[in-house]
Amino acid sequence: MRPEPDKPINVLGGELIECGRDPVTGYFRDGFCNTCDADMGNHTVCAIMTDEFLAFSKYVGNDLTTPRPEFGFEGLMAGDHWCLCAARFLQAHDEGCAPRVVLQATHGRALEVVSLEVLRLYAA
Repeated sequence: MRPEPDKPINVLGGELIECGRDPVTGYFRDGFCNTCDADMGNHTVCAIMTDEFLAFSKYVGNDLTTPRPEFGFEGLMAGDHWCLCAARFLQAHDEGCAPRVVLQATHGRALEVVSLEVLRLYAA
């Protein structure tokens, strides 16, 4: 009998909870900010989108608001929960426009890029 794989851990050390399903988010599009070695962007920060952050993201080259039906992506709007790349979140923090974060839904691997102290500043 094979042991069950470990459950993903959030940045607070507890079990990772769902980030969002409307729209469905996550590297695996499973609603969770799960990750793996193939996830080069480290899509681990569960963020609540704001108009300010979405404008910033578009400005730096990642348009999250325009629908891309060929990828099944409807586009994001303020209030949507989305698994962000940890580095993009940190960049937004440095620029003063980081969105709120759901710590219980933010994967522990986000801490490889962003400190818990910084994440706590944006706790929803």
